[in-house]
Amino acid sequence: MSTFVLMTRLRSEDLENADKRTESGQEWLERVKRACPEVKWIAHYALLGPYDFMNIYEAPDVETAHKVSLISRAEGALTAESWEALPYERYLTLLSDVSS
Repeated sequence: MSTFVLMTRLRSEDLENADKRTESGQEWLERVKRACPEVKWIAHYALLGPYDFMNIYEAPDVETAHKVSLISRAEGALTAESWEALPYERYLTLLSDVSS
């Protein structure tokens, strides 16, 4: 399984109503779980700065990560940016391999 980071930004009107935000967030998560049952959620964060939320999850392949991103956009995210993340220890191994 690969690790992915999903960075999302919502429309300002979607952030103003806490009850609506809770409901739409739950709907988004349920839709992702139905479409991508193999996804393992690691963490969800609300952020200060250019993004509103960061979700970290494991998925078996990049196609599944694309589904998560597409569902996020379909469920109202203004932007949804996905990054594949490599554990630092694995990065060091790769660095050692190419440095030799």
